[in-house]
Amino acid sequence: MPENVPAAHPVATTGPVKVVGTGLLGASLGLALRAAGVPVQLADASPTALALARDVGAGTPAADGDPQPAMVVVATPPDVAAETVLAELARHPVAVVTDVASVKAVIAEEVARHAGAHAARYVGSHPMAGRERSGAAAADADLFVGRPWVVVPGPESLPEAVLAVRSLAADVGATAVTLGAQDHDDAVALVSHLPQLAASFVAARLREAPEPALGLAGQGLRDVTRIAASDPQLWATILVGNAAPVARALREVRDDLDAVVAALDRAAQDGPLAPGSTGPLARVVAAGNVGVGRIPGKHGGAPRRYGEVTVLVPDEPGELGRLFSEVGEAGVNIEDLQLEHSAGQPVGLAVLSVLPSAVEPLEEELDRRGWRVVAR
Repeated sequence: MPENVPAAHPVATTGPVKVVGTGLLGASLGLALRAAGVPVQLADASPTALALARDVGAGTPAADGDPQPAMVVVATPPDVAAETVLAELARHPVAVVTDVASVKAVIAEEVARHAGAHAARYVGSHPMAGRERSGAAAADADLFVGRPWVVVPGPESLPEAVLAVRSLAADVGATAVTLGAQDHDDAVALVSHLPQLAASFVAARLREAPEPALGLAGQGLRDVTRIAASDPQLWATILVGNAAPVARALREVRDDLDAVVAALDRAAQDGPLAPGSTGPLARVVAAGNVGVGRIPGKHGGAPRRYGEVTVLVPDEPGELGRLFSEVGEAGVNIEDLQLEHSAGQPVGLAVLSVLPSAVEPLEEELDRRGWRVVAR
């Protein structure tokens, strides 16, 4: 794609934008900006990673003689993000510099300590977007659409620099949210870093699980362990970069685990009706009910309760598309979707979340059209 591709929609970001680090986030950002007509320069310590990002269309490798970038986005791993930000601030003395690392306080401290007057052009940020796959091969121009993008101004950040980073987020479809560096790190410890560890803890128990047990795995196990396929080295750097908030969250989980283990030990030793065996178990599940009820719902709004329509779908080309089409013809909007597969079975279950008032009419219409609707 040539750099002068006309923008598909008006954008405020002016180029060139230099992206340093061409993994999933950096390459996805390059794709999104180029789709909007913004020229992108790429840099990476790995020539192979740089070449791959170039070949997927994320931008062109930065070279001597290139125009000076108006903005630099550091998309390196967290353990080298601070030194890279400092180097880019010095290398490009008029550019706004941001980073997209998933920890912010340690980087902000390094910039404040070493950047001097250049700190006015630095604004930390973090798009709350990603996937378990990594690298430019997994890049997606729509990765940021509809996702929060946390903007973390420093005490010296110029207002125009903050505005430039907020505009960058909006131009790739994200929603800018402003937080302080420590508030950000405390938040992501709970909503991102702890879930990653929980998924890894559960998945690690499967390393030596007998094959018959794995053959019984259902969608619940797949849902819990999906992100356990993430990059171990990257996550090690993220977790140590946010060590204190993550450790605090884990200690709270450990307290709950200790109470659950003690209750189960009592039940195993004295029987399932032993005093103190059921209460702690019910309390931890009830607390989970309260917690999940606080997760924002569709489009970030208040959580809503939807009805579910479960349909048996043959595992054949076009069948899922046909189901969606016929739900649309019935005048029903699918608010959310889950797909469940049984090991070794040629069918799957599509669990359609719809407005409660639409459940019964949709079940009747799908049944009339020959779909097998599963009662739940």
